[in-house]
Amino acid sequence: MDFKEELKKYQKKVENELAKYIKDKNCPEKTLNESMEYSLMAGGKRLRPILILSTYQIFKDNIECCMPYAVAIEMIHNFSLIHDDLPAIDNDDFRHGKLTNHKKFNESTAILAGDGLMNYAYYVISEDLKNTTDPQGLMLKLKVFNEFTIAVDRMLAGEYVDTEFEGKPISSDYLEYMHKNKTGALIRLCVRIGAILGEATDEQLEELTSYAEKIGLAFQIKDDILSEEGDELITGKPVGNDREKNKCTYVTKYGLQEAKDILEKIISEAVAITEKHGEKGEFLKQLAIYIKERNK
Repeated sequence: MDFKEELKKYQKKVENELAKYIKDKNCPEKTLNESMEYSLMAGGKRLRPILILSTYQIFKDNIECCMPYAVAIEMIHNFSLIHDDLPAIDNDDFRHGKLTNHKKFNESTAILAGDGLMNYAYYVISEDLKNTTDPQGLMLKLKVFNEFTIAVDRMLAGEYVDTEFEGKPISSDYLEYMHKNKTGALIRLCVRIGAILGEATDEQLEELTSYAEKIGLAFQIKDDILSEEGDELITGKPVGNDREKNKCTYVTKYGLQEAKDILEKIISEAVAITEKHGEKGEFLKQLAIYIKERNK
């Protein structure tokens, strides 16, 4: 399997689907809609919706039933990024090499754009639930919706811990809790959505959940490492930003080399889980390795 080509195919599918949800500009809230589109269509890895689709395809081929959830999760992710960048939280000027939303528009518009994307995500899911007539399919989707709401709550909890402990000493347990929730909750959700809709067995669901928890933590550790030694021209964000703000990260807590060693161990464990699925798990295996080796 050519992982990069498969990744591009998934990314294109997600981009095409997101484009269907661009809001009308011919209205009084035109600028708000432009602000929402600016962040939603800004590019990025599209990792979260891709995790839904690729996990589902371990079990079934037709990914159309997953698309509303892939769209909704990307809306939630971008809502979190808009708010994360605000002056009251991280006060970042750039993301993906472009001006952050509040810098491109203004702070009040950015706040409302984030709110709008969060609400839009729930609208997309509710429309899918309304149109599902198969009782078994509806029960699976209701389970997904319940997990969706819990994961968003956990993401917000992790973001709070991050802001509350900025510049303060933090225990190893709190650091892991922060990362598990702030970044890991949505990644865990995405894998579980794909597995639940794919009708995985309870054992398969738990194994894939473990994989998701590992790559979710790994993703944040890699972000911490890139913040310390990444290439600003590639990452699109200032290097050393976390250290300057006295943010507690795996690098500031354990040092750069130990953070890399922890990352290596976690990814090895994630890879071992995917190998149980043979060829069908190959994309998830390569995705775990990609998270470790990415440069942005």
